[in-house]
Amino acid sequence: MFMFFKSFELYLAFRYLRSKKTEGFISLSTWFSFVGIALGVATLIIVMSVMNGFREELVNRILGINGHLVVYANNGKLISDYNDISKKISDDSNVFSVIPQIDGQGLARSKDFVTGVMIKGIRWTDLPAKKLLWDNLNKLTKSNFKTKNEIIIGTRLAKRLNVMIGDKISIISANGIKTALGIIPQKQIFKIGGLFNVGMYEYDNNFIFMPWKSAQNFLQLGDVANNIEIFLKDYKSSDTSYLIIKNALNDSFEIIDWKKQNNTFINALNVEKNVMFLILTLIILVAAFNIISSMIMLVNAKSGDIALLRTIGSSRKSILKIFLFIGTFIGLLGTFFGAMLGIFFSINIEYLKKILSIILNQELFSPEIYFLTNLPSKIDFSEVSYIILTSISLSILASIFPSWKAAKILPAEVLRYE
Repeated sequence: MFMFFKSFELYLAFRYLRSKKTEGFISLSTWFSFVGIALGVATLIIVMSVMNGFREELVNRILGINGHLVVYANNGKLISDYNDISKKISDDSNVFSVIPQIDGQGLARSKDFVTGVMIKGIRWTDLPAKKLLWDNLNKLTKSNFKTKNEIIIGTRLAKRLNVMIGDKISIISANGIKTALGIIPQKQIFKIGGLFNVGMYEYDNNFIFMPWKSAQNFLQLGDVANNIEIFLKDYKSSDTSYLIIKNALNDSFEIIDWKKQNNTFINALNVEKNVMFLILTLIILVAAFNIISSMIMLVNAKSGDIALLRTIGSSRKSILKIFLFIGTFIGLLGTFFGAMLGIFFSINIEYLKKILSIILNQELFSPEIYFLTNLPSKIDFSEVSYIILTSISLSILASIFPSWKAAKILPAEVLRYE
């Protein structure tokens, strides 16, 4: 940038940036412009990073425990030939694992508490495919699930029921036993073989994973599956796999991919991200208006100097470049410090959250609302570059009018009153 300016232009620009005591208000206004741009850029980077992190963390956790594609029988029917269908699906080279699954709802009861739960019946050999869940289980929990047919429940659910590993809970299912007196709710007692904490409130608070045969017997379903989950090697190519699997199966089955299944979350995050970007860009725009006002005051204060420079031979172009450099430099400096500040806080956002939570004595990131237990952050440097470019562009645009006004000053009119 400096190569476009002559040495005396740079000298005068930096001299004007260091206002005299008599021009203290102008200097203060310049500082406000600098701080406004820095805070605007920092805030925008932090918010965009948190939004990116939240989206990625949510998607990773959802796909770490749920299939990328899910096959259902039409009209709410159960799938009896799930093994044959699984073999057909496995022909796709992008398929990593195919998992028949049993879904059900129940009422879990401990000695002191009662709560509704979601029951997931799964085979032991299929459990590793749910990588997020599998990596969260210790050896004892895996052994209890495999050899003792004990259930696995979320840590938050365990707290709600006030139970721990080794305790027993009774679960009541709506799929009861048909008798002459009507349907009697099915009730069984299960031993807790282990706990999981995948970091998603909805799962940790409501889900129970039950061995396959135990789930079939408890829910009175027989040898069937509610759905078939498909885990892909590359979840981003789910559209291609969807078409391949759709052609392999007949019309009696419906396939739902992860984007459609979580459409509400994904769309809400995208809309919120775009809106937040537009709103927070206004902070930088306000700071840019501060540059305009402070530079107009500077031009008015330096009108005598400008007239003298014009008299001794300085061109209008040189005057314009001097004041254009001042406004651009304020924008560049504010953008640089704002970017550094934004990146620093984005990297350390979780520590900042904990400190603020302690100071304010309240939870700032409730998992009941945001579904995650930690505040995620992911810096997208292409977005950071775009934010920096936007900030610098606004600073340059804000500098044009005051610079043009300075260049238009007529020496004769100013010096007449000096």
